[in-house]
Amino acid sequence: MSEETIEITPKEKSSRLKEFISNPRKGLWTLAIPTMLGMVVQTVYIIVDMIFVGRVSGEALTALAFNMPLIFFATGISFGLGIGVTATIAKFIGAERKQSADNSAEHAVMLGVIIGSFFTFIGLLWGKRFLSTLGVPPNLLELAWSYFRIMATGHIFVVMSIFFRSILSGEGDMKTPMLIQGGSTLLNIILDPILIFGLGMGVRGAALATVVSAGVSASAFAYFLLVKGHAYIAFTLKDFKISREIVEKIFKIGIPSSFSMVIMSLGSGAFNKILISFSGDPVAAYQVGHRVDHFFLMPAIAIASSAVTLVGMFYGAKRRDLLQQIIKYGMSRAVYIGLGMGAIIFTFAPQIMALFSDDVGITTAGIHYLRIMVFSYPFIAISMMSGRILQGLGHGMPMLVITFLRVLLVSISLAYVFVYWMNKPVEWVWIAMVISMLVSAAVAYTWLFVGLKRVMIK
Repeated sequence: MSEETIEITPKEKSSRLKEFISNPRKGLWTLAIPTMLGMVVQTVYIIVDMIFVGRVSGEALTALAFNMPLIFFATGISFGLGIGVTATIAKFIGAERKQSADNSAEHAVMLGVIIGSFFTFIGLLWGKRFLSTLGVPPNLLELAWSYFRIMATGHIFVVMSIFFRSILSGEGDMKTPMLIQGGSTLLNIILDPILIFGLGMGVRGAALATVVSAGVSASAFAYFLLVKGHAYIAFTLKDFKISREIVEKIFKIGIPSSFSMVIMSLGSGAFNKILISFSGDPVAAYQVGHRVDHFFLMPAIAIASSAVTLVGMFYGAKRRDLLQQIIKYGMSRAVYIGLGMGAIIFTFAPQIMALFSDDVGITTAGIHYLRIMVFSYPFIAISMMSGRILQGLGHGMPMLVITFLRVLLVSISLAYVFVYWMNKPVEWVWIAMVISMLVSAAVAYTWLFVGLKRVMIK
């Protein structure tokens, strides 16, 4: 049996599943490239917001930076459950249980409506208090709240887009989300300068541009899935019944993933509180640098995200041979990408930071952040791949434990010790983050190794 082309058994009838089984490596890139492009366009509008807001003033950029943990908290819950939806649908398709896959998608729509409405309500009711708790200075509180209030109003559009995309990812369609996200990002880029500068709305204009773009994106997804019937997945909402099996499968993977996102959001807020003890510049630099990390690691993130679908399908189809092949191949490629992107960012860090702000304090802190954090990129790739593969196998808890270890037990604890006990400069906060990535990668890879041995024995 060749490593490149593998015989398809009669049971493997789904056309997309056939394609992935016949050539797993090609299947990984078939999923990863559209996923990466979708992530690129999604991240571009966040970066574009920061670039435009940074041109308003350094204070405006800092106010926007303080919003990021709260926004990430709300979207993180949805992303986590979305991973549960993707893995569940992929497994049902692999096991040729299409009706269950369809019903899983219907559960995803229901969850999106409930979660989106809940976060809109909570955000409008207590958002300003949350911002104050996160350490927003009094002189920036109204500015930060003016951005968050608009974002909270339209958050349901963001949530529904996430769940619709997760449904398509579960069946292996990454192209449609890429096209829809590309269109909404282009709209966001067009609206940003008009609303921020043309109408003089400042940070409120950036928020409104994002909300309008998210509304267009959610509407497009709804049309293609619910009206046009574009997907392999079919919706018969009038016959929808809540299934305990499906809810348990989604939540078994999704809840730990969501809590992982919550921990990262809390960690981001905690780092802001530590960094503000120096000044507002490191806070803005950290949030900008974090977005740069995400942008350049998107190829590795895309491979890891695609692994959830492939691992789920191969596991559901009981093809352990393909599991080993795709895990080894995907892991090595993600690490190579981490090494290459790290070298690029280390070299061009000054030019990258200059795109976001002309404030010397922000750019200097950002350059130091980037040139230290790049040493963690290969370890981020290992940790991320290990966690996503385990999710594809139906295990959501490892990602939660690994995230808790990395963010709360290691990075924040070390940063606190370095800053408040040892009186180290702000660069030691970045060093604490790198150490935490190394530790979490070792734990994640060990967990994956043990988990795979159990799968192969079964």
